[in-house]
Amino acid sequence: MPRTLRTLLCALLLTALASSISAQFRLFGPRSPRPTPQPRQMRSASAYISRQEPLKVNQSLLKQATPDNVHVVVSLPKQRAYLMIGEQIVADSPISSGKAGHTTPSGNFSVLEKDPDHRSSIYGDFVDGYGRTVRSGISAKIDSAPSGTHYVGASMRWFMRLTGEGVGMHVGILPGYPASHGCIRMSSDGAKLFYDTVKVGTPVKVGD
Repeated sequence: MPRTLRTLLCALLLTALASSISAQFRLFGPRSPRPTPQPRQMRSASAYISRQEPLKVNQSLLKQATPDNVHVVVSLPKQRAYLMIGEQIVADSPISSGKAGHTTPSGNFSVLEKDPDHRSSIYGDFVDGYGRTVRSGISAKIDSAPSGTHYVGASMRWFMRLTGEGVGMHVGILPGYPASHGCIRMSSDGAKLFYDTVKVGTPVKVGD
């Protein structure tokens, strides 16, 4: 075989070999590193709470409001409470009414009692002698206190009693839906405004 031809065949073989190695490298060679999985961001508890419109106050009407000319309307479907003079809304507050099994009673009521530092006689915590909570969210009617503990009722600031069974309006957590044991929870600013404006005997209508 002529030398020129052998040289040409060798060159062709080397080219084919190089192409094969290159293809195998692309197929089986090192891959791009996988991106490092990022840890999932934990959502805060507040992220799961439905956002309600905050307390809205008509300052002009508030100046005219007295314990003798106001009444309260509570809308359970809207989860709002209204402080009113006649048909005019003085204040519009978010609420959380009673959950399933503990629904807030509907009807016409009046404020029976006002207590700025009321505590529940039914729901609260078992606390030890050092003031540490041993069990929280208990029912004094159902749960037994562990040894060395005593019952402390849940705080119900700015309490306005509506029924003899203990249903009332007071400061509480507002998750954006009915969540109480029957009471009407309000924001601290809303409860304080209503408390300061109503009197024992103020009419309260609870319903639609």
